[in-house]
Amino acid sequence: MPLDLIVNVVIAGILTGCVFGLMAIRLSLIFGVIDVVNFAHGEMMVLGMYAAFVLHIGFGFDPLASLPLVAAMLFIFGFALQRTLIHKFIGVPQHQQFLLLVAVAMILTNGTLMVFGPDARAAQVDYAFDAFEVGPLLIDKIRLYAAVVAGVLIALLYTLLNFTLIGKAIRACADNHTGAMVVGLNVGRLYAITFGIGAACVGAAGTLMLLLVDVHPHLAVDYTLLAFVIVIVGGLGNMAGALVGGVLIGLSEAMAGLLITPSMKSMFSFGLLILVLLLRPQGLVGKRS
Repeated sequence: MPLDLIVNVVIAGILTGCVFGLMAIRLSLIFGVIDVVNFAHGEMMVLGMYAAFVLHIGFGFDPLASLPLVAAMLFIFGFALQRTLIHKFIGVPQHQQFLLLVAVAMILTNGTLMVFGPDARAAQVDYAFDAFEVGPLLIDKIRLYAAVVAGVLIALLYTLLNFTLIGKAIRACADNHTGAMVVGLNVGRLYAITFGIGAACVGAAGTLMLLLVDVHPHLAVDYTLLAFVIVIVGGLGNMAGALVGGVLIGLSEAMAGLLITPSMKSMFSFGLLILVLLLRPQGLVGKRS
């Protein structure tokens, strides 16, 4: 097998993995701060994909150009969902949270099915089949653009959480819920903002993913499972771990498609999950402290 082909596939896997990392960071952020496992994660990503698709078909927006608008819409949706529904289930047994979020997931899936139908939809962009030539390497423009945008968004999220007052307040809530309340922080509002930020991240990831794959309502389950695999591999509640896990999963799926067959890529992902659970159950980077 030619070496340049292998390197091309590795690069494509890493670039796709950056988008996977952005997708999974939302799941990790929500768990790390609010201690809620979001089983409607993939459904919200598909909602972002459909929002970008509607803006593309109806108004001619390139998905990259529509990303800020989609992220803003998902922020509002996530904020409202947390304030009106999810906040009532914080601190309750996890099986009740599971049932609530599965119900939300089913409503979102069936809602998109009613509106858009079961057929796959795609956003056609002019640069879909273009590539940058670097010596013998061909780097897909569409994957490179998506990875760069995902990297910028992850850097902005890191900056927000570590170098702004609201970010420090969110981290204080994650570290000590009671202590945050004692010093006067509005924990309920900060939880809603965190949920909104997470929804914005997954909406942005959905917009980028629309450049790579077609969207249909039943795609949501696949992305929910994939996000769980990524955060467990990297470390549940750890955002750096979500990025590492996303890159590893993207790389493993790309190599599976090259070495065996694309239909076996999920086997590689779950095989990596089992290996990590056996050798390092806290994840490669480690769980939230």
